[in-house]
Amino acid sequence: MATPERIPAERRRRRPTRNGSLLSAETITEAALALIEAPGGNALTVRRLGAALGCDPSALYRYFPDTDTILLAVADRLIHDSLEGFVPGGNWQDELRDFAQRLHRSMLTHPRLAAVRASRVTTGPAEAHAVDTGLGILLRAGFAPDRTVRNYRLFVDTVLAQAAVDAAVLDLDEHRREQQGAAWTTHHAGLPAGQYPNLHRVREHLGLMAGSAFPEILETLIDRFAAQLGPEG
Repeated sequence: MATPERIPAERRRRRPTRNGSLLSAETITEAALALIEAPGGNALTVRRLGAALGCDPSALYRYFPDTDTILLAVADRLIHDSLEGFVPGGNWQDELRDFAQRLHRSMLTHPRLAAVRASRVTTGPAEAHAVDTGLGILLRAGFAPDRTVRNYRLFVDTVLAQAAVDAAVLDLDEHRREQQGAAWTTHHAGLPAGQYPNLHRVREHLGLMAGSAFPEILETLIDRFAAQLGPEG
């Protein structure tokens, strides 16, 4: 039988679990995502993750120092998935629009991780690639380096923040989502004019407050950037 010294390092890192699968950073990340998205699965713990993988929870520490690091790895994996197949080239406005829509769609597909993705820096390879891609779109459009960074920060923070709001609403149960949407046209629109004169004045249009503002926000950002470039932008 081979001694530990003769076993390749990669094989030593990927030990089989009780259920026969190989333990790796990738399998841990996949299992963590499944746990988070399972009904009632908001709490990610090493014990639950070990049980799902069929291994001793302590084995996970060979790959990740804590659950927070696992959470960031999951977030980085979702960034990778959201931009898979994205090929820069062509009109910068269309590229930026596609880039934003992919991020927004991914956040809504995985709403329980939206807040983490909007507020944390993963330092993972997918995030680095995404930032590099976004900066490249703006640089090719003709923005100076400092303006590129400022615009990218405004762009990505706005897109992620709105996506997090939309994802939080999506994660509500159906009854609460309906209540939230109807509140504008029922409650607010029906408030007394004497106490709330401005709400009363626009009451027939308060239905516009329901739903996501993402499409309009995105176009407003793109128009603002184009204006910075002038008529040729």
